[in-house]
Amino acid sequence: MIDTPPPARDALRVASVPAGHPYVRHLQPVDDSAVSRAVIRLADPLPDPAEPARWWPPVVLDAGWIAEHAAEVDVLHVHFGTESYDLGHLRRVVDAARAARIPLVHTVHDLVNPQLVDQAPHLAHLGLLVAESDELLTLTEGAAAEIERTFGRRPVVVPHPHLLPLDAVAPTGTAHVEVVVGVSLRDLRPNVDGPGSVSTLIAAAGLLAAAGRPVTVRVDVNERVRDAVALAEVRALVAGAPGHLDVSLVVHPRLDDDELAEALADLDVVVLPYSHGTHSGWVELSWDLGVPVAAPRVGHVDDQHPAAGDTASFDAGDADQLAAAVDSLVRARADVSARPGSASRRALVAGRREQRRAQRDEIAQAHLAAYERAVASATARPAPSTAASSSAARPAELVS
Repeated sequence: MIDTPPPARDALRVASVPAGHPYVRHLQPVDDSAVSRAVIRLADPLPDPAEPARWWPPVVLDAGWIAEHAAEVDVLHVHFGTESYDLGHLRRVVDAARAARIPLVHTVHDLVNPQLVDQAPHLAHLGLLVAESDELLTLTEGAAAEIERTFGRRPVVVPHPHLLPLDAVAPTGTAHVEVVVGVSLRDLRPNVDGPGSVSTLIAAAGLLAAAGRPVTVRVDVNERVRDAVALAEVRALVAGAPGHLDVSLVVHPRLDDDELAEALADLDVVVLPYSHGTHSGWVELSWDLGVPVAAPRVGHVDDQHPAAGDTASFDAGDADQLAAAVDSLVRARADVSARPGSASRRALVAGRREQRRAQRDEIAQAHLAAYERAVASATARPAPSTAASSSAARPAELVS
């Protein structure tokens, strides 16, 4: 059995993949009365109880698990994690959900998977999920248009919710004279171009200094990374930065959520280091914290918060464009002076938090509507054949 409270009358029980991600947790309404029907998102079954914070590889994405727990699930909603399995395994998951008459909902977060270099498996997974889902969602209009062009089906657009918890103290940074521009390389995952991003940012800082608009560059990275060669290149770039520029590298243990928010809030501008991707949680957290973003033209990141002063785009590797993007973001804040540690930054963050509260209820309503449409679609399908049903009911034959 799944360890979850008994459902309220008429509640929908949703098995999310994964349930423990901040994005998924923030799909619940702030005000329960905002939705006409309760949605209970079941807890992630743990692959290893000794590691309660790890949800991957997702246990729910298994045909045997679905057959065994079919009576406890009303909707299967896949977000992330399919890269843990091959296409055949995912096909069996979809077939098991169909056999159990569990509707499938998929949110396309990533048209290009940031965790992978070879995108062929991810595209194959997308092709299957886009075709077979009873309801299809994504986060931006630009992504919806690309999905329609690529796969012939247009998703419903539901924006990304807040990342900074609504009940958490919102850091607003420490006041400083210099304009601080930061780039976080974190653990140098496959879609982070550490050396390219740092090289471009140092060159852009040189251009800004020459124009009389100097900035302080802060590069931070986890002490444990996936690409040690890239980290060595980053160290060399920072060490070799021209002496008249203020460039520093901070190597630290992996930051927890509170530490991450505090570090980000100290920035005047954050530069994204992506080489590929589709959407960015970093953009959402930055918006929550009132920090403008200079983003490479990757995927549909600039479609998340496109207002002038919130996001400015540049071609990856183009120092002139990055310098112009940073300068435009700093100048856009000149009138309101929403710099770290300022009263204007505090007011901006407080106002955005209220917007996020209202938005979260709207997002919950949109998801409930999608789940109800998916249930109606699955209910209207003809019952699976006896042979298919009996095959799907034998977990041992379905686990890859």
